[in-house]
Amino acid sequence: MKFYSIIILSALFTLSTLESQSQLTPYEVSEGKKTTTYEECIDYYRAMEYKYKCIQVKEVGSTDAGEPLHVILLSANKKFNPETWHKENKSVLLVNNGIHPGEPDGIDASMMWVRDLAENWSKDLPNGIPKNVCIAIIPIYNIGGSLNRSKFNRVDQNGPDEFGTRGNSQNLDLNRDFIKCDSREARTFSQLFQWLSPDIFIDNHVSDGADYPYTMTLATTQHNKLGGPMGQYLYQVFELALFDSMASKNLPMIPYVNVWGKDARQGWVQFFDSPRYSTGYTTLHHTFGFTAETHMLKPYMDRVKATYQFMQTMLSFAHKNTDTIKALRIHQLQYYNALTQIPIRWTIDESKVKWIDYNGYEYEARKSKVSNQMVHFYNKQKPYMGKVKFSNTYKTELEVTKPLAYVIPQGYWKVIELLQLNGVEMTSLEKDLTLQVEAYIIKSYKPSAQPYEGHHFNSDIQVELKTIQYNFRKGDMLIYLQQPNDRYIIETLEPQSHDSYFAWNFFDAILMQKEGYSDYAFEDYASDYLENNPGLKEKMEQKRNADSSFAHNASAQLEFVYKNSPYYEINHNLYPVFRIEKNRSFKPIKNHSTKEIKTNKHDE
Repeated sequence: MKFYSIIILSALFTLSTLESQSQLTPYEVSEGKKTTTYEECIDYYRAMEYKYKCIQVKEVGSTDAGEPLHVILLSANKKFNPETWHKENKSVLLVNNGIHPGEPDGIDASMMWVRDLAENWSKDLPNGIPKNVCIAIIPIYNIGGSLNRSKFNRVDQNGPDEFGTRGNSQNLDLNRDFIKCDSREARTFSQLFQWLSPDIFIDNHVSDGADYPYTMTLATTQHNKLGGPMGQYLYQVFELALFDSMASKNLPMIPYVNVWGKDARQGWVQFFDSPRYSTGYTTLHHTFGFTAETHMLKPYMDRVKATYQFMQTMLSFAHKNTDTIKALRIHQLQYYNALTQIPIRWTIDESKVKWIDYNGYEYEARKSKVSNQMVHFYNKQKPYMGKVKFSNTYKTELEVTKPLAYVIPQGYWKVIELLQLNGVEMTSLEKDLTLQVEAYIIKSYKPSAQPYEGHHFNSDIQVELKTIQYNFRKGDMLIYLQQPNDRYIIETLEPQSHDSYFAWNFFDAILMQKEGYSDYAFEDYASDYLENNPGLKEKMEQKRNADSSFAHNASAQLEFVYKNSPYYEINHNLYPVFRIEKNRSFKPIKNHSTKEIKTNKHDE
């Protein structure tokens, strides 16, 4: 009996604490000098959940920090099931905060925004949650970086007093991890993203690079890369509306100033968000992606205000254009699935330049007090206005023919797991099969000289496509296309894509030859093989005549015979993701469903 009394008293104490908790955030209590801690942030949202029935707080998965990843859901009709949201034709807005916790503007802005929306949740905009939009907010994505607080983490940043750091608990930059998923955070995010299927995504950041008067800059996913009806709408309507709305609030924005160590008046190229980045990742799932970048040299209160207003601007646009946004995503999927030639690489189109209005500061030189050498700086006493070149048109650099399906041997389970986390439907072979497939041979590539986010990234990948017979085993995975995640499948499995699994060296083991020979022992085999294969013998003679160094190199000639004989191992440089051409029929096999995300509270 005593034990139950303790439980009841504890529960009453918890409820009393939640009821009495201040409505002000730690940021507001400090008058804009401090950012919330992780613990304060989650406690605050729990208190909001208790007070407002339009809010639900969920634990959605694990992180490298050992703490759960949370998502905050806001719904005017108090339904918290994304499947229901989409059935009711509501647009879904996902906001990500604290991917770099040293950039905490979105963390504090979202706490105030959620409270203000909840206080007016039954009212129409501009002060409440619209009935046709549901909101999901990740309060702090990089929890490990948030816990690693210091006032020294970002030397140039103008507040708050102390804040987190960029690296997570593995010292990974999570905004480079959306494809390779080395962190638990990224794996959880993939599942969460599939569960929510957001129509719009915002990633809140803080940036520098150059100095200028603007508090907020905006990086949108590259519209040519997004392509189709969504790319056109993004460029012609969506972006312009956001810039106009922020200007009307006396918070003018500029496209993300992709300038580092030069005069901004020279213009700049739009940042290319390949799928390693958040908005490049969202493109693979036909979601409108935006990165809000406040300027780190501006006062913290100004940056938080701008972030708050940008989220409100986005909510207002979603409310007014929900039907269009929902229809565009459907049309985008239809458009992409109808393509036969699929773009997988893009490059800047230097022939097309857009001139934009820009306010900046003179870029001047002065003598350094540190080095006594001449260094550059932005002179805030000399502002200027003018037009600058903004290169924001990309063109297709490489495309591939869309296959009927891909086949992946089960030994590459790391890749298979990542595909499944991203909602890819696949089937397993029920018996051993020999199939005629298209296979890539890796002809050349350039590994990075230095490690990059835990990998030696492969670039400049050159391949040869061959048709071969390959022996597959029971349990190998077959992935048919014409599913909602086609774009994710193709851009991760085609080796020459910007951020393919091959580029992130998931398949590096094939690049090392496992079998070989001893010259003295193979000599007789090679001689016999040449005598029995006059075509190869003639080919080698031609190579001797054309290449004198080859003609005088016994080892090179022996290797030539070996690599053109059945003794040479089939898997060396053979990319182990095989394509089944569309003109080949293959009977589907039982589907493997992906696991649904588990939540900590009842879903309606």
